[in-house]
Formats: sequence, C-alpha cells, structure tokens
Amino acid sequence: MKLKLGLPKGSLQDATFALFEKAGYSFKISSRSYQPVVDDDTIEPVLLRPQEIPLYIQQGVIDAGLTGKDWIEDAGAEVHEVCELRYSKLTTNPIRVVLAAHNDSPICGIKDLQGRRIATEYVRLTERYLEQHGVKAQVEFSWGACEVKVPTLVDAIVVNTETGNSLRAHNLRIVETLLTSTTRFVASQQAWQDDWKREKIESLQILLTGAMNAAKLVGLKMNLPRAQQDEILSILPSLKNPTISQLADPEWLAAEVILNETEVRDLIPALKRAGATGLVEYPLNKVIY
Repeated sequence: MKLKLGLPKGSLQDATFALFEKAGYSFKISSRSYQPVVDDDTIEPVLLRPQEIPLYIQQGVIDAGLTGKDWIEDAGAEVHEVCELRYSKLTTNPIRVVLAAHNDSPICGIKDLQGRRIATEYVRLTERYLEQHGVKAQVEFSWGACEVKVPTLVDAIVVNTETGNSLRAHNLRIVETLLTSTTRFVASQQAWQDDWKREKIESLQILLTGAMNAAKLVGLKMNLPRAQQDEILSILPSLKNPTISQLADPEWLAAEVILNETEVRDLIPALKRAGATGLVEYPLNKVIY
C-alpha cells in the first residue's frame, strides 16, 4: 500500500520539507525532478503547484496533500480537511488574498471596480467575490508578477501577500482583503474512507502538528537546591508545571520544563541569580498534546 502525497512546489517547498524533516521524514530531490524520494516506502510523493493540488485530490488522482486554503477556495474543490498547519515561506502568520491598486488610483473599494480590468491568479475566487457584491469587471488570468501590471496594463490586482513588502515596493496599496489563508493538510474523500490510508494520514497529522507545536518551544533543564525550590520555581510562568526529580544528593533536585523560546532569554538569568545551576536549553522537534 502507498499513500500518494502532493507537496507544494515553489515558495512553500523548502518550508514544507523543513516541516517534514522535524516530523521525522527526509525528502531528497534533484533540481529538475518533480518526484522527490522519501525515507518511507509507503509514501509516494509528487511535487505539484499548490493551485493544482486541491483538484487532483478531489479527483482522487492523489490521496492527500498540503496546499493553501486560498487555492482550495479558488478551485471550489470538495476535499476532506485533516488539519491546519500554520506555516508559510517566511513566517507562521496567515497570508491574505487582497485587492490592491496603485497609490494614485481612485479605487477605494470593491464598487469602484465596475467596468475595470483586474489581473490575478485567483480568477474564480475574484469572479465570485465580484458577483457577491454586484460588480461587473474584466478578470484576466496572470501568470504572476501582477504588481508590475498596475496601472499601465490593468486597474487593480488580486494577489496573496504575507508581509505586504512587494506591494509597497511597487507603490501599491491594499483596498480590501478577500480571504485569509493558511496551509491545510487535506485528503480525498476516497482516501479518507480507506482504512489503511486514513490511518497513514492520521499518523502524518500527529507528527506534522507535533512539529508545528514545537516550532516556537524549547526545553529547559536545571538543577536547584531543595531549600530554594519554591523561590526558583516561582520565577517560571504560572501556567508551566516543571517535572521534578530527585538527584543523588538529597539536598538537590532536577527540574525540566517546556517554554516559549522568547521566554527563556529573560528566565535563564533570573533563574541563575536565584540559585539554579546546570541550566541547559535544548530544541524540540515534536510536541504532541
């Protein structure tokens, strides 16, 4: 048995492979290949444009895959959503699908697009959005680089943005947000009804979400004098419950806790001053709740 798994080629590719690496899977691919090799012979991976993955999953050509909520919505694909995975090419923040116009443009809202020309990769999503607002405009498919088309070729564009930097660099401003999107792990209805494939997909879900949970967490170990236990542990955030164990010396204890990475930089000096010793911070690959 094999699970046919679609992985997004392009801007999400490196981040996706890094996530799978933390989940315990090693993918290798040559620069000209669309067929990665993975160290699990029950997975048959294929690299696809994220725009294509929802439709191939709906049709049952592949069993499962990772793609953006934006592309699922644009395709109108009927797929089973396994889980949300909040990662993107730069940050863990969602991306936004936005309507943008030139800073000098009179376009201030969706109604101002009446009779205008719009370039986008999200043709179906844009057309539905216009229809919902009773606006008729010409929507043309763009192969990318939409920003350079405004205002000489088109009046506005609908694009995805993570930071907004590219829009600002091209003297564009966001007029409206059509959709907020994150990466989703989805499966075909056929695969979800197959016992073996469903179990494999659920195992991947556990490992991938565990890797996501660990992304901003670290482990912290320390030794502390029993006499100063309460004082030292009171420095830790109130919702954190460390694991305490007895050392060979009855006057000393060992404590271990999982914390947000940003908390540790302030806590370590405070813990050291309070009497903790042997402080060790270590990275985490997976945290399963």
